[in-house]
Amino acid sequence: MRTPADRSGLDPLSGDQSDVFGPELGEFPHADERRAQAATDDGMKTGTTTIGINAGDAVVLATDMRASMGNMVSSKDVQKVEQIHPTGALTIAGSVSAAQSLIETLKAESNLFEVRRSKQMSMQALSTLTGNLLRSGAFYIVSPILGGVDDTGAHVYSIDALGGTTEEDYAVSGSGSQFALGVLEQQFEEEMGIEDAKTVATKAIKSAMERDTASGNGINIAVVTDEGVEVTKEKEIDKLL
Repeated sequence: MRTPADRSGLDPLSGDQSDVFGPELGEFPHADERRAQAATDDGMKTGTTTIGINAGDAVVLATDMRASMGNMVSSKDVQKVEQIHPTGALTIAGSVSAAQSLIETLKAESNLFEVRRSKQMSMQALSTLTGNLLRSGAFYIVSPILGGVDDTGAHVYSIDALGGTTEEDYAVSGSGSQFALGVLEQQFEEEMGIEDAKTVATKAIKSAMERDTASGNGINIAVVTDEGVEVTKEKEIDKLL
């Protein structure tokens, strides 16, 4: 990833010499100040439970729909999973403002990569770029899960707030993680199909909603295949079981 001080030999209008793992749009100034502000930010947050499951040739992502502000439920209809790539999507947990900015940045970076290189960014490259952006400090207190499909298959990446990235068969993030993870540990199976993965993800979200006060108010499910991303929502989670 390029640093603000190291711009030698780079033409800002040409993608040929740029680093695939660095942002096309450039670096983010004042990262330290942004990090300090985020540490004391009382803005809207998604306490959240988000889940990603590798379903063989597809990925299933699921989230609850509640946002909080302190001890108050600030929204009951938040979509916490967004398409950021033709065959990739990101769940969000943490600061809503930072997450929204991260999503828009990744969408722009993915589009620019495709335009400049005439091919789509791989999931490995996209996960590394996401980790590098988080590591920059410009999107502090966001803990996403990235799920997508490329030429090498389906991938689920767990990415922490400091940019650490690992590929997993399934991943969880948010305040309800410990409750959802127990369900996934018991019910996940390798080579699980899309419908089975949706059922397991729904059960895991429901388990978290019953015990985590920051999770609730319905479920969003994204199914990612090599044909694209489909996001649906259901306020009454029991209808899916």
